[in-house]
Amino acid sequence: MTEYRDPVFLKPYFQQNIWGGRRLETEFGFSIPDGRIGECWAVSAYPGCESTIANGPDAGMKLSEFWSREPEFFGDLPAEYRAAGYPFITKIIDAKENLSIQVHPDDAYAAAHENGARGKTECWYILDCPEHAELVLGHNAGTREELRRMIGEHRWNELLRRVPVRKGDFIQLEPGTIHAITAGVCLLETQQSSDITYRVYDYDRLQNGKPRELHKEQSIAVATIPAQDPDKMVLHTDKAPAGQMFELVKCRYYRVGRLPISGRATVGRARSFRIVTVTEGNGTMQTAGKDAPLKKGDSFLLPADSEGAEFDGTMNLIVASPVL
Repeated sequence: MTEYRDPVFLKPYFQQNIWGGRRLETEFGFSIPDGRIGECWAVSAYPGCESTIANGPDAGMKLSEFWSREPEFFGDLPAEYRAAGYPFITKIIDAKENLSIQVHPDDAYAAAHENGARGKTECWYILDCPEHAELVLGHNAGTREELRRMIGEHRWNELLRRVPVRKGDFIQLEPGTIHAITAGVCLLETQQSSDITYRVYDYDRLQNGKPRELHKEQSIAVATIPAQDPDKMVLHTDKAPAGQMFELVKCRYYRVGRLPISGRATVGRARSFRIVTVTEGNGTMQTAGKDAPLKKGDSFLLPADSEGAEFDGTMNLIVASPVL
């Protein structure tokens, strides 16, 4: 095992999506494959969609292997937590077109119906969006029978709730929330390491000449009824003070904060590793006396029990960590 004190930078996995675009190339500078690339899996150990180490002695290693081989880097985590595998996925999502109307299960439902998989709790930080943008957040059905009827009759305008959003907004999405990202929205997503998504409706789009699979029965089974008030789901962060960590959410799976930097700022010592993504700007990071340049789109892991990191520049950082 290596004695780690340096941050570990990640090389993303990129995914083709029917709704994706090219902003990951034009605005973030990623070298992406041809086609509609909707997702940058910036930090992921999910099978088939893994990030790889981009620096240091383990460059080229998959994150899942690094998780297994270097436990000291990640901190003194409970044995059952470690045994379950690397717990999070950090994505940048570029929605050139609307995503499907969808919903995710919780851990109990996923374990019972999806071969022991994790459920999917996730959160979004809006990186950019059109003026007057809206997201689909929740529904208007009062009972599960009414939800089934409205879905069966395609009464989408009556069923779906929409809420306005702007750049810098943050949304925590609990399992059971019917939701959709809309065209033109670019966001950073922090989520459980799961890819279980139930599609309620997909705008009758065709992929390879056929409609994409829907999961209406599963969606009806897991949807939260009544739905949470969507206006209470959106947190505005545009007044977050520079140089101070602004907590966005703390739930049973993760803690996420925003750190705007204009000049210098410090992220101190912590018991566990942290996931950091530069969502805007550029600058430098100093750890253990070493400097590293940072730019928009960079994602890296800070090791547990290190001295932390000093940042200098004009940047926006999103910092996520486990809740122990």
